[in-house]
This record gives sequence, C-alpha cells and structure tokens, in this order.
Amino acid sequence: MKAFLKGFAYAFQGIIYCIKNERNMRIHTVAALYVLIFARFFAFSREDYALILLTIGGVMSAEAMNTAVENLADKVSKGPHPLIKAAKDVAAGAVLIMAVISVGVALFLFGQKEGFEALFEFYVTHPVNFAGLVVLSILSLAYIMGLPIKKMKK
Repeated sequence: MKAFLKGFAYAFQGIIYCIKNERNMRIHTVAALYVLIFARFFAFSREDYALILLTIGGVMSAEAMNTAVENLADKVSKGPHPLIKAAKDVAAGAVLIMAVISVGVALFLFGQKEGFEALFEFYVTHPVNFAGLVVLSILSLAYIMGLPIKKMKK
C-alpha cells in the first residue's frame, strides 16, 4: 500500500515539475480554467462536460509526455543528433495535434449564441464580475510568465 501511495506522490511531483518548468503547461492550465469557468454559461450535457475534461486531460498529458521526452533526450545527448531531434519534434507534434483537436472541440461545443449572450450579460452588466475577470486575467498572465514560480532543477 505504501508503494502504491508513493506512486501517486511521484506522479504529482511530475505534474508540479511540468507546471513549474514549462510555460506551455501553464498556458494549458489557464486555458482549462477559463474553459471550465465559461462552460457554465452554455447548455452543456454531461457528455459535453466529459468531452471537455477528456480534451483538457489529453492536451495536458501530451504536454507532460513532451516534457519527459525533451528532458530525457537532453540527458542522453548533449549535442545535436538526428534521432534526438526527431524524438523531440514528434513529441512536440503530439502536443500540437491534441491542441488543434481541442480547438475543434471548443468550436463545436462553444458555438452557441445563447451561451455568449449569457457570458456577456454576466460580465458586462455586473461591474464586480467584470473586475473579478480582470483580476483573474492579470493573475493568469503572471502565472503563465512564471512570475510567482520558482523553477525546479532538472
């Protein structure tokens, strides 16, 4: 049981490492936060929410795997090598594929005029809500830029 729990601890350390060291992962986490916040204004079914969560998980998992491949490749070969370059490019390509798919999912799901009207109503007609969105946006930019984050050693 102790080894089983240690596995979860190592996995969480990997996620934290990725967030602290990879700006793209921070971008993905912020995008996921906004998607989940804005989703409440749309008439999504349980299946739609499941698709959103699977898409978020897919993008973040691809980014984590890309980080793992890049770190391992850098450890194995300090100089340029065509196979190392190919491995890094393929891993980055996997992230790009998942990110493009996620945009497609977003276009399908969030393409509801009524949802945008409700979103607009909530933020534009209520100054406190809009101010909260502005503060969240500023904090999100600081987080993405890594301002409050101390990098972990490789």
